[in-house]
Amino acid sequence: MTSFANKVIKFNKELDYPGTLPNDIRVLNPFKENKEITSISKAFYSKFYNDNNKRKLIIGINPGRLGAGATGIPFTDTKRLTEICNINVESIKTHEPSSVFVYEMIAKYGGAEKFYNDYYITSISPLGFIEQNKKRNWVNCNYYDYEELFSALHSFILSSLKKQISFGIDTKTCYLLGKKNAKYFKLINDKEKLFDSIVVFDHPRYIEQYKSKLKDKYISEYLNKLA
Repeated sequence: MTSFANKVIKFNKELDYPGTLPNDIRVLNPFKENKEITSISKAFYSKFYNDNNKRKLIIGINPGRLGAGATGIPFTDTKRLTEICNINVESIKTHEPSSVFVYEMIAKYGGAEKFYNDYYITSISPLGFIEQNKKRNWVNCNYYDYEELFSALHSFILSSLKKQISFGIDTKTCYLLGKKNAKYFKLINDKEKLFDSIVVFDHPRYIEQYKSKLKDKYISEYLNKLA
């Protein structure tokens, strides 16, 4: 039987968005843009997912430039990969606020090995997006920032979610990160009935940026609902 890890590795290797996008928006695909990322991702999933256990699903928005958009692993920057997961990255160095919160929560859950044995983290769109701002700089773009972008991605999002559920996901409850993200996921889930119920958390980036003094309270909330 193919392991959970090998299913994720194959999925990531084949990730591609074949459709069109609105003007000034580009796909962020670390698996095609950095040759080292495939081996890093393979090392991560082989280390924590080399089994056939069922896991619960945590769903973020879409990869950002400094997290999964760089490392290929959701909510995991190179600092956390090196210091906590013991997987070294040579080609890039990133520090991402969401990763800080997630790994502090994981530590209190019981550590990376215990957490990843129970949960698999993905995003509604497994590929990220960047757009040019008024200063012509490339910045992060969320799949829901523009209705035309969400509409263009709908089939890709649904197909990607179904593929990942087939890895061995418990479909009783899924966990959504970000209230706006949950709103859009609910549109999909109400029609497709992918999960029986949804639990919504404030997004780690929001907590780190605006509610850092209450971080312990938010971590406790995550742990209480994930338990």
